[in-house]
Amino acid sequence: MAEEGDRDQVLTYLEQRFGISTVLFEDFLLFRKKKSWWLLKKSPHITGASQLKVVMTGLRAFQRVGRFLKPTTRFMQIFGYYASRAVIHINEVHLTTLKEGETLQGDMALENGYVILSFKKQILGLGLQVDGRIHSQIPRRDIASLNT
Repeated sequence: MAEEGDRDQVLTYLEQRFGISTVLFEDFLLFRKKKSWWLLKKSPHITGASQLKVVMTGLRAFQRVGRFLKPTTRFMQIFGYYASRAVIHINEVHLTTLKEGETLQGDMALENGYVILSFKKQILGLGLQVDGRIHSQIPRRDIASLNT
């Protein structure tokens, strides 16, 4: 299991960057393996399984990428609906731009870092905003399958 400092770091980041309350994760355990963190719903069965050698468990939720803590696409597709900050609502033109591998104009009020990309009230995944430009972090196979 992740150390309490890891849990605090990850959950504080979610609250400060995206406005996702730490209370939402009270019923979850956080596990760390190298530069990745995994989220698992608490269960009374976990004690029995703790004797096993586990390679991977739960939902891969975060990874350390350079100086940034990056939530995974799947994590944000589940929990991003609770975000009150750093959400960029894109339209058809923006989506086409992302599909073509181009960047979008970012929100100049936001610091560099990850943003949630939403299209028609659906969380697509993340973008990385650097110096006022948003670079898609959505897996190519996911973005290619979207209809504009």
